[in-house]
Amino acid sequence: MMSRWEFLRAAALGGLGLVLRGVARAVGSEPGATVSMVKSEDRSWAVGRAIDLLGVNPIDGKRVVVKPNFNSAHAFPGSTHNDTLRALIEKLRSMGAVSFKVADRSGMGNTRTVMEEKGIFDMADQMGFEAVVLDELADEEWVHFDMPDTHWSRGLYFPRLFVDAESIVQTCCMKTHRFGGHFTLSLKNSVGMVAQYSPDGAYNFMNELHGSAHQRLMIAEINLLYRPDLVVLDGIEAFVDRGPEAGTLARPGVVIGGRDRVAVDAVGVGVLRLMGTTAEVSAGKVFDQEQIRRAVELGIGVDSPEKIELVVPDAESQAFAESVASLLGAPLRPLSVRRAGWGEVKEQKGK
Repeated sequence: MMSRWEFLRAAALGGLGLVLRGVARAVGSEPGATVSMVKSEDRSWAVGRAIDLLGVNPIDGKRVVVKPNFNSAHAFPGSTHNDTLRALIEKLRSMGAVSFKVADRSGMGNTRTVMEEKGIFDMADQMGFEAVVLDELADEEWVHFDMPDTHWSRGLYFPRLFVDAESIVQTCCMKTHRFGGHFTLSLKNSVGMVAQYSPDGAYNFMNELHGSAHQRLMIAEINLLYRPDLVVLDGIEAFVDRGPEAGTLARPGVVIGGRDRVAVDAVGVGVLRLMGTTAEVSAGKVFDQEQIRRAVELGIGVDSPEKIELVVPDAESQAFAESVASLLGAPLRPLSVRRAGWGEVKEQKGK
């Protein structure tokens, strides 16, 4: 008789794993990706506006799982700013989301302690969402994926919470990563979604990741396991060196939105370069960065900067976006300077 874990593993390999790989290929086959860029110090407005500019509503009527960056309890951009999380949930609720779970696993501390120090459980009570500590999930709440043709020697365990999610929304920070990732944007934020240990506690997947010469490729490979409906990248402040919990602080003053993680990260790398960043993040073409290049190989997102379309709400955002676009070789299509609401943007883009 198969154990529960053997059954879940067989189910993943026999069906769900193939479905997920198919999802990744479908993303890569899209002709292009829209990325919004809003220059503002007002998180509440900028988060909502960045989503509006995308001109889609993929979460109406759905139960949403939000993946923040709670890698540690360090102040933003070491972790997701509470005001950003609050603004995101309020915006998604206004778009018709019916319920919320906010779930993460910390890499530089105990996850429950990190959430307590950040006041996430209090926020959950106030805003009516469930805060989920991924480390505390029961064994049967994890699904094993073999990860064929990747650099993960024993596959990965992914939470059933995300596997079964009707909608996944990710919010990430903008920073460099001194422990081998080079940068932490949306692709690397996915590391906090997978289990650190095997169910028996005998194998440490994060030791495998951080001890591998293929670390940046492995980061991209995690992203085969899911597809977010929305990504909101908070670049109001950024660490342009060291990271992920501390570093030299720059102030891009921008919020970026998108649905394609490759496109979002390419734009994020462009912003880091504009601010003056590390030699590793500055080297070569943006699409030759190993996280991005491997994600493109796997079909996770667009395969060239020419397929990224930047959209902006006003002249200030346009000027900043043009500087970033010049580093990417991406075309820029500014929208009206007026502050269009959700309905107006929806009508304007013909959605």
